Amino acid sequence: MTSARLPGSLAPHPAHTKLLDDRRFRALLSDEDWGRLPLATWRRFSKRVGDGDSVVYVGVVDEVTFSDIGWWFAQAARLIGGPLPISRDTGVPMIVTVTEDGVSGGQTWTRICARRCGFPQVIHSAKRFAGPTGLEEYVGFGVCMALRIAVEDQALTFRSAGYGLQLGGLWIPLPQWLTPGNLTVTHRDLGEGVFRFTLDVTHPRYGALIHQSAVFREAVS
Repeated sequence: MTSARLPGSLAPHPAHTKLLDDRRFRALLSDEDWGRLPLATWRRFSKRVGDGDSVVYVGVVDEVTFSDIGWWFAQAARLIGGPLPISRDTGVPMIVTVTEDGVSGGQTWTRICARRCGFPQVIHSAKRFAGPTGLEEYVGFGVCMALRIAVEDQALTFRSAGYGLQLGGLWIPLPQWLTPGNLTVTHRDLGEGVFRFTLDVTHPRYGALIHQSAVFREAVS
């Protein structure tokens, strides 16, 4: 397992952690787009640990905003595992763990976000390199989201491209009124080993619902 702390010293990869070349994200972009990414970003998304190993990033939440509708939608989403932020707290730690899943060939993600009152929020999801866009994320109770990735202003963006319910081998599209709208996750390199993750949810009718931003320091390889 690797770790990063913000701020503070960085721990190197333990000797047992095997790093592999990862072309799964690279395959979803054109050569031109991939070439427009900062060197640190494409290195980050080309690094893969062995099956069952994890990479851990530790950062700080620095921005959170909700509209009234967005806050209630985030609370309702707790019925399927709470995939959206539920707290307005800033200045609190966030830990992201990415574990390689040798069975599916994808990754399992765990996000732990501290709260000033009560227990921290824990979000589990699984990324699969499959489906019509080549990338899907599962958040619980069979709910999944197709993702498209792109490079915008030298940042790597992940945008929702449809929501569905996985029942066995069937993928059933969800009606729009059951979805939060357009979800965008942005990975922006800030230099000197620091990067920012932002989550934005925008509804076509109700506008901006949720915004969360956290700053992390990358693990040392």
